[in-house]
Amino acid sequence: MASTMNSSNRALSNLEYDLLTVLQNKAEAIKAYDTYIKDAQEMQSQPCVELFQKLMQHDMEMAQEIRHHLQQVMQNGKM
Repeated sequence: MASTMNSSNRALSNLEYDLLTVLQNKAEAIKAYDTYIKDAQEMQSQPCVELFQKLMQHDMEMAQEIRHHLQQVMQNGKM
């Protein structure tokens, strides 16, 4: 997020923007895993179902960690 304003004049700092972007990407991935799991179930591929479930769980955990970091940065300006 390039800007010529100093950080005190921005609605979001670069770090806040970065964290929001990563969180959005994780949220989109988590939503997509439902489709991937259904596709794997239709193909009766239990190993793929389990893989997608594992990936989804991992991304959910990462999303929680990202949210924590974002909250800290938004409250304190940094971690």
